[in-house]
Amino acid sequence: MATGKNPLFDTATTLGKILAFLGVSAICGVLVAGLLVPAAAVSGSTASGSIEFFDTLPAELQVDPPSQSTKILASDGSLIANLYAENRTRVALDQMSPFIKDAVIAIEDSRFYEHGGVDTTGIMRALVSTARGNKQGASTITQQYVNNVINASLEAEGNTEDIKLNGVNKGVGDKLREMKLAIALEKKFTKEQILEGYLNIVFFNRDAYGIEAASKFFFSTTAKDLTLPQAALLAGLVNSPSFFDPINNPDNAKNRRDQVLKAMYTQKKITQPDYEAAVATPVETKVTPARQGCAYASTAPYFCDYVLHLLLNDPKYGADDTERERKIFRGGLTITTTLDTKAQNAAQAQVDASAGANPDKWGAAVVSVQPNTGKITNMAQNTVWLPNDGKFDTNINFNVDKLDANGGDLNGLGGAQPGSTMKPFTFAEWLNEGNSMSTVLNGAVRRYPQNFPWKNTCETPTVGWYDSTNGDSKDLQNAEEGYYRSMTVLDGLANSINTMTFATAAKVDLCGIQKIVDAVGLHEGLPQRDSEGKITNTQPPITMTTLGNLLGSRQTSPLSMASAFATFANDGKYCSPIAITSVTDPTGAQLPAQSTSCRDALKPEVARGVNYALQEVLNRGSGSLIQPRISTRTSFPIAAKTGTSNNNGSTWVVGHTTGLATAAWFGDALGTQQRAGQNVTVNGKFYTGIDGYMIAGPMFSNFMSQIAPAYGTNPFTAPPSNMVNGTPTRTTTPTTQSTAPAPAPATQAPSPEPSKDNGKGNG
Repeated sequence: MATGKNPLFDTATTLGKILAFLGVSAICGVLVAGLLVPAAAVSGSTASGSIEFFDTLPAELQVDPPSQSTKILASDGSLIANLYAENRTRVALDQMSPFIKDAVIAIEDSRFYEHGGVDTTGIMRALVSTARGNKQGASTITQQYVNNVINASLEAEGNTEDIKLNGVNKGVGDKLREMKLAIALEKKFTKEQILEGYLNIVFFNRDAYGIEAASKFFFSTTAKDLTLPQAALLAGLVNSPSFFDPINNPDNAKNRRDQVLKAMYTQKKITQPDYEAAVATPVETKVTPARQGCAYASTAPYFCDYVLHLLLNDPKYGADDTERERKIFRGGLTITTTLDTKAQNAAQAQVDASAGANPDKWGAAVVSVQPNTGKITNMAQNTVWLPNDGKFDTNINFNVDKLDANGGDLNGLGGAQPGSTMKPFTFAEWLNEGNSMSTVLNGAVRRYPQNFPWKNTCETPTVGWYDSTNGDSKDLQNAEEGYYRSMTVLDGLANSINTMTFATAAKVDLCGIQKIVDAVGLHEGLPQRDSEGKITNTQPPITMTTLGNLLGSRQTSPLSMASAFATFANDGKYCSPIAITSVTDPTGAQLPAQSTSCRDALKPEVARGVNYALQEVLNRGSGSLIQPRISTRTSFPIAAKTGTSNNNGSTWVVGHTTGLATAAWFGDALGTQQRAGQNVTVNGKFYTGIDGYMIAGPMFSNFMSQIAPAYGTNPFTAPPSNMVNGTPTRTTTPTTQSTAPAPAPATQAPSPEPSKDNGKGNG
């Protein structure tokens, strides 16, 4: 039969262990003095000299906000996505259920409001228990908070090897240091601040850090609305999140929950009826999975990813990739974007309907910008980010440059061949040089040999030719035979006639076309490679002195095209596209965001002349079948251009009102984009050849009919009358020249074949 001696002095071994524990550190004398000071004295304004060691909080424990989730919001404040390294949403103590506060204190630190950071009674009890073979912890909530803060800082810095875990790699010296910091912490912060910090930082398992994330994950509720059984279960998780996991180990979770409830009842935090009712409640979870990242965005995942890339590529958010990732995924930022949810939903509906079930994985995209601000209002495509029931899934953004999207190296899109949507820029240079759109040119010329005397004042050489008498080259082609004839420059653009674009280009400086294309922000969608073939961070220009590019042979992105056409709508001012209007940190401080940046790109009268011509495209030209209307009888001022690549694998409509510019694209979205859109069935309909007006056209028209009126559809300012009705001048472009420059080098390849949307009603 055991004797009734005080267990503290049961053996010399027990006392020896206590003394050894306190004697390991050189600071133990000071530590003991600190431990013996009650909470009120430690937190008071007159602490004795024996605890001056604890007067300041050292740099090793800077209680910064823990890693928090970053939110990406639409312009109306609705959530697009959460980004985080640790799923955490910080909430104030008064926004937490009283049950969770009482439960955590009851099971983790019943003397929380009585000690000064370190509980001497708990230490003695734990030491005696451990000496007798029953290991027991003695860390207070304050000590646990200290440990969590230090480990969170190490995790954020990437120093995971230095993280200390209770009972795993924490020695006596670590424990003494933790105690010292806990005492210092209690002198600086109130109990409520410490409890709030602890409940916001502690790990609850299942990708849930902090009580708010845990409440949402396990019970689909908030910390404020936790019931007593729910709060007790979560409080019990802290001790061993995996072992007491209610999903994988429901029996363990119930036993632990009931243990917490018993402690709450014993400590008179709940009544006996409440205790009995809670214990009788089965363990039931209602899981809301933590969906982190743009892949789980509630809307516009590809726009979300574009925003993320803008931040990750921005040196204002850190000197290197690691620092920027830490800022974005741990900084608890609130990123407000330009996305208009109504416009996004309308665009998404159009791209989703474009190809139906889409077993052949055709791509569709619709992106819009505001002409006078550059704000991107929508960015939609007909794919899903994650595999889903056989749908076309990809993480490649069809709407933007390769550098601004996922997809690895150069195997993604980086845009597509714009076809005849490039023709307005040649037309713009024609007007820029003082010519009238009523001038008649010879559209019957189909042969432009190597020695053709192009005017080119740029340093880049003129490349390419169209000449069936020269090797593998072909004569210039139109889509329909009836358009090899003379006509006005306006008619040539309205009906998208290739030979008229070349007849126009032959009368102007190719370098002038180049300057316009550069000024309106157009560039290739794929990044440049260096001399060793490595990808660089630069986007090459679309070289307009390469003749095939007059007809859109180099791929560019829908966002670039929409922004370029927005220049026409904005009276010649180009505004760089922007997606981020505001970034704030958890304190509300503003961080660098994007702002409207515009420049003069075209003479206003030139922009007005292009608008006049592009309205004719819809009124009577290649886009006459897709005129957007508010109703069956009511249209509004709108300008647009159709475009189709030579093999019909890339089709477009790009256009604008005074308030909104939109690019709609449909085509091959796989690999190197070599599939032809010919003799194919899309959405149950057979096409001998897909042209711009057929699928991209309705997407554009339907979207603009719904959304454009909200952004303004005022009439376009008219161009000067002499630009429209100047004295017609009949000119012809000879097929050969007697005073020709030297032939191009033999290694110079002919230009790619022209776009195919060049007869009235095509494209």
